[in-house]
Amino acid sequence: MSQSAPPPQPPQSGPVDGNPYAQQAPAGAPGAPGTPYPPQPGAFAAPPAAPAPARNNLALGLVAAVVTAVAAAALYGVIIGATKHEIGWAAVGVGFVIGLAAGKAGGRNPALAVVSAVLALGSVYIGQLVGEAMIGADQLGVGFGELFFQHFDVVQKVWKEEADPLTFVFFAIAAFAAFSGAKKAAA
Repeated sequence: MSQSAPPPQPPQSGPVDGNPYAQQAPAGAPGAPGTPYPPQPGAFAAPPAAPAPARNNLALGLVAAVVTAVAAAALYGVIIGATKHEIGWAAVGVGFVIGLAAGKAGGRNPALAVVSAVLALGSVYIGQLVGEAMIGADQLGVGFGELFFQHFDVVQKVWKEEADPLTFVFFAIAAFAAFSGAKKAAA
């Protein structure tokens, strides 16, 4: 008794195994009807993606944070000088961009969040001094550079006299924004 193999079946044009949503493989594709060999497990699977390397470059994060802090302080000072008063949301922005730059460039190093918060405090302080110097330069009719660099003690004294509790709230919010910005950017 010999058994004979059933004749090859033509490709189906309707649903596969009664499933109207199943798609048919094109003729000649591995596993399609009429192909000589079944597909090998994993033969056509995409290679597994390598996990992204964890960024942990403390030096690069510090450089990015310092450069951003200097630029943000200057911009914040110009905003204060142009509007003639402090803007709390700008202080939050100063802190957040410092943290964002540190986290994006340096990665997940926990020291970057702390350094970002400290730099945000310094950046907001310098920005407020720049703003005070711009306002004072306009009122006194002298140049900004002369007042800021040659009479820095006077600028600090004026800042201390005009500082109120809200000024220090801006400091705290900027530090918090820098800390959280660094953590979020590194994630």
